[in-house]
Amino acid sequence: MTPATASNTEDHPTEAKCLARSVAEVLAEEPTLEAVTVNHSRKTISVATLGRADVGRLTERVTQTIQEAEHASAQHPCALLSGEADCQACEPPLTPTERQAVTIRREGEATTIARVTCPTAPRFWRWRDIPWPRVVQRDVEFLEHAEHVDEWKPQLAAAILCGVFGLAGYFLGDSSWARYSFLLAYLAGGWYTAQEVWERLQQRAIDVHFLMLAVAVGSASIGAWEEGATLLFLFSFSGALEHFALGRTQREIRSLFKEAPKVATVLDESGRERELPVEQLQSGMRLLIKPGAQFPVDAEIAKGQTASDESNLTGEATPVEKAVGDNVLAGTLNLWGAVEVTVLRPAKESSLQKIIQLIREAQQQKAPAQLFTDKFGSYYTYSVLGLSLAMFFVWWLALGLSPFAAAGGKPSAFYHAMTLLVVASPCALVLSIPSAVLAAIAWGARHGILFRGGAAVEKLAGINVVALDKTGTLTTGELRVERVESFPPGREGEVGRLGYSLERLSTHPLARAITRYGKQQGLEAIEFDHFESVTGQGLQTRRGSKNCLLGRREWLAQGSHAATICQVPATEAGFNEVWLTEGDLLGRIILRDDIRPQARSVMEELRREGLRTVVLTGDRRATAEHLKVQLQLDDVRAELKPEQKVEAIRGLSQNGQRVAMIGDGVNDAPSLAAADVGVAMGARGSDAALEQAEVVLMHDRLENFLAAFQLSKRARRVIRQNLIISLGTVAVLVCFALLGKIPLTIGVVGHEGSTVVVVMNSLRLLFGSPPTKLSAAPDV
Repeated sequence: MTPATASNTEDHPTEAKCLARSVAEVLAEEPTLEAVTVNHSRKTISVATLGRADVGRLTERVTQTIQEAEHASAQHPCALLSGEADCQACEPPLTPTERQAVTIRREGEATTIARVTCPTAPRFWRWRDIPWPRVVQRDVEFLEHAEHVDEWKPQLAAAILCGVFGLAGYFLGDSSWARYSFLLAYLAGGWYTAQEVWERLQQRAIDVHFLMLAVAVGSASIGAWEEGATLLFLFSFSGALEHFALGRTQREIRSLFKEAPKVATVLDESGRERELPVEQLQSGMRLLIKPGAQFPVDAEIAKGQTASDESNLTGEATPVEKAVGDNVLAGTLNLWGAVEVTVLRPAKESSLQKIIQLIREAQQQKAPAQLFTDKFGSYYTYSVLGLSLAMFFVWWLALGLSPFAAAGGKPSAFYHAMTLLVVASPCALVLSIPSAVLAAIAWGARHGILFRGGAAVEKLAGINVVALDKTGTLTTGELRVERVESFPPGREGEVGRLGYSLERLSTHPLARAITRYGKQQGLEAIEFDHFESVTGQGLQTRRGSKNCLLGRREWLAQGSHAATICQVPATEAGFNEVWLTEGDLLGRIILRDDIRPQARSVMEELRREGLRTVVLTGDRRATAEHLKVQLQLDDVRAELKPEQKVEAIRGLSQNGQRVAMIGDGVNDAPSLAAADVGVAMGARGSDAALEQAEVVLMHDRLENFLAAFQLSKRARRVIRQNLIISLGTVAVLVCFALLGKIPLTIGVVGHEGSTVVVVMNSLRLLFGSPPTKLSAAPDV
């Protein structure tokens, strides 16, 4: 049985499977998964991926695989899980075919199972730690269960019923009807809590739901029905409010995306129309998009003119004019013109899907502070259970209180222990960070800012240097060809056609402008025999016996046309030039790239925030100095290659600076990875830039970086407020509980009250609107 054809463990739950065989099956079915490292003694799992991976799905799949391997190992021992260096002792052992598909390496207590690949591939793997199946803390859901955004309504109804029946039982006194009324209150208040407890127990885990339900049952067992009903009412009511808050967060995300079209109108070579499901569209297909319809995939205008509404993707309400050669994004609306478009990529690779994937990944990447509270919370929960048990014996044996039943007008030791258990439970602490992070992520996504996880939300607030690329970041990136020149004059048409033919294979902003120019002029593309990109310089190709070069002035000036190029004056500041040569043909294409209208005001605001601005560009020094004067930048570094930009960022970091790098292209990806926080410009950014970025600014709106920075600072302040509220409440209530000076009812009110306050405090990040002129986060 090979990994590719292995039976699913869900179909054969009792099948004897060793860990290697289980992981091999997952590797065969998940093309982005490259390796899995398991440390059974330390209870840790790490996965390596290559390319854009669905981290949430991989986490669930690998975790389930490890669980199944452990379960099967109970009946059929697995050599790897038992500490052996190989799996040949497993019954049955791996077949030769299975062993050829994976490599098994043991280092100390860790075992790594990887797919067989080339020796250099592991350098590009991205390792992530995923949780081992264990006792869990109370957690929050985000987007993956977006269909449950209204589940707070039945929970609120159950809480209200619990309160009504609890009050009825209180007023009915000691009658038998009071007992029935309290039972109904327990049933209503504990219904959803019991479901949560059962789900956790099936996973061999407990959380605060279990603790609260245990206290409620314990209260009933000693006749404290009122306190138990009060606990369940407040706990279920706060749970409903939490789900309302998270549902509001999910709704903010879902409102970004309107109902996408299911079919598209495809045009064949003769112009005939036919309907085709969107998921079957392939690159190169020609589509007809009518006015009022959504663009089903990322595409390029091939015929006609129109304007598109991109507000659901970018937050920009102003329609964007579209003409031949312009790109349109999946999920945006065609406003008024019937246009023909050419599909650029399948629907699953569209900008819309990139955004959805980025948001899904955001849930998996927790903030550093949350990682600390998660780790602290696990030990804390066990400590609370141990302390409550120890204090029970102290109150009973040392202080002489009755163990279970109240005596002499004094509460029992069990009553005091339950009170301590309630007030010390870390409900508010566990929710204090994720609730604020998710609210910040939702507000940002709604306003064109995508945080790739809580770590980005927290780290962005700590930066003190902003490094920026020039083209596409401080400038619009929408370059236009001003003129084409040849030397000697007269061959401008050949220069334009050659430039179009070379640049149509590139995605750099300069290349996009030249490609758009060629399509608008109706130029015919030339086919080449060879194509090679020279990092930091340009392109070189071959056609027959002739070599073709396109790139920087300095690069081409090293060749046979050096004398002519040196005699041509450089372009004025604010213009870009691309030189090209083929045999005796020599020319240049001059392009203009305007500074963004908001760039200067954004730089001024960044200075007011105490941030230093540094521009890292490959352009000429004269152009960079002109930009420095225009925008009043702190520093500019010109004529840099991609590796020199990385060195510049590392130099800043080594001097104790915390750097955010803003870029958009493939050549910016190394710089984004080197920075403390990588920021990619727009849904049009390259996949390489998006992969490395922790923050994505939609629609290339530079002003949204300022909004992201302000939002990050406010989120950090809210997190600190939440931690003070949660920890302070616990400290005060625990002190009173240890002294026996607080009744269970007051403890429940304080415990659940702090939880509600924390969630509502986080919700303040979700509400509010940015200023009209400059996008910013709401005041908190």
